[in-house]
Amino acid sequence: MNAIMPRPMNLQPRLMEGDHVRLEPVTEAHREEMREVLDCSPEIWDIYAVSGYREHFPAFFAAMIETPDRIAYAIRDKESGRVAGTSSMFMIDPAHRSLEIGYTWFRPEFRGTYANPESKLLIMDQAFEGGALRVQFGVDVRNARSQAAMRKLGAKQEGVIRRHKVTWTGHKRDTALFSIIDSEWGEVREKLRQRLRG
Repeated sequence: MNAIMPRPMNLQPRLMEGDHVRLEPVTEAHREEMREVLDCSPEIWDIYAVSGYREHFPAFFAAMIETPDRIAYAIRDKESGRVAGTSSMFMIDPAHRSLEIGYTWFRPEFRGTYANPESKLLIMDQAFEGGALRVQFGVDVRNARSQAAMRKLGAKQEGVIRRHKVTWTGHKRDTALFSIIDSEWGEVREKLRQRLRG
């Protein structure tokens, strides 16, 4: 009996453009712009698993461009031309057609604007068009704002992974796990588009 070969997942770095933001795969050319972005709000890094601030930046940036199963994007605001933030697809698993979206960071003035939802729309469109069955998001349980953003996005909470990570501060982090699967993407995408139009 011949096995039916599943559709492969194929995700490659590529330029993506929406109405408000352009997502550029991070390269060495983005180093100084990214350093400036990650240095602009030091008080918020304590809630992140790893730090990209000041002395931590070289290792953080190296991981952005050198990790084999990660595609990092610089999110550029089209109106101002400034890099507003960054987000990544990582733990990309072609065999199981899954990935995580995270390492998301925005300048304070772009938080709560079109920048994050439009970026998520572009990245998830790429993921699901590329053959993903599942996109997941891991959020520190202390980060109520990000958890609310996940629910607003339309992601389903699956539970909490206890003692999941030891963060750069030494905190033993519990992670709230959210996901969107391929059968949900059409509805989630349309709600995101309506939100951006509204």
